[in-house]
Amino acid sequence: MSSENKFSSNGLWLVGIGPGNPDLLTLEAVEAISNCKHVFMEGYTAHLSEEYLKEFQMKFGEWEILMRGAIENPTKILDLASKETVALLVIGDVLQATTHIDLILRCEKLEIPTRVIHGISITTLIGEVGLQAYRFGRQTTIPYSYKAYLPTSPLEIILANKKNNLHTLLLLDLDPTGMGEEKPQPMSPHIAIDTLNNMSQKLVDEGKPMIEDVLSWDAILCSNLGTKNQQIKYSSLEKLSAIESSGMHCLIIPSEPHEMELLALNRWRFE
Repeated sequence: MSSENKFSSNGLWLVGIGPGNPDLLTLEAVEAISNCKHVFMEGYTAHLSEEYLKEFQMKFGEWEILMRGAIENPTKILDLASKETVALLVIGDVLQATTHIDLILRCEKLEIPTRVIHGISITTLIGEVGLQAYRFGRQTTIPYSYKAYLPTSPLEIILANKKNNLHTLLLLDLDPTGMGEEKPQPMSPHIAIDTLNNMSQKLVDEGKPMIEDVLSWDAILCSNLGTKNQQIKYSSLEKLSAIESSGMHCLIIPSEPHEMELLALNRWRFE
């Protein structure tokens, strides 16, 4: 089917754009962005650097960035997609967030055609670290503390994974307000690690003593994966917390690495 026929009707294209580097777009993603009448970017589940945002818009033109309210109450998007072609760009892969599944279900109910174009996700990018994908357990997010509320569930997930000798991928929060309406503020490594340490102290205060000091755990800090500013560092959480680095980060808490995994990890080791 030609592009002219494919984009001559209506519908919603959910387009994964990967880590933000325009060079990593699929051909199908480029086709959708170039041909859909309306193009929006989802701006609250992930963050695109100003540098890459400008590069995208130089290639494809400017678009509106939609925050949480416009995605979870998508009247505008659905109204447009019922009549014309709409592309919603999603950093990473489209189906990493349940929000986008909800959009697809809404479209199906309204008989609006949907197309999903997958992009490179963080779960693919972390393969560069050298840990085996099948050895990862449940992933979780380190949230910003909100007022006096500090959940301990992320740390408990790490502990459960460790017990089962599984690695843990930790995504870092983007929104100190918890509302999803303001410009994302990617959490720094220092705040993330300090938050983990505070969770540990809270468990101790609740009568659940920790066997190990969290700050002594080895971990991998991944910064801006899939971009030209990518960095990977392997050390104790205490040492990683001192790193000053801007952009998007995630942490990996490894379990007991296999011999090949350890050889791969040691490429990133610093003391």
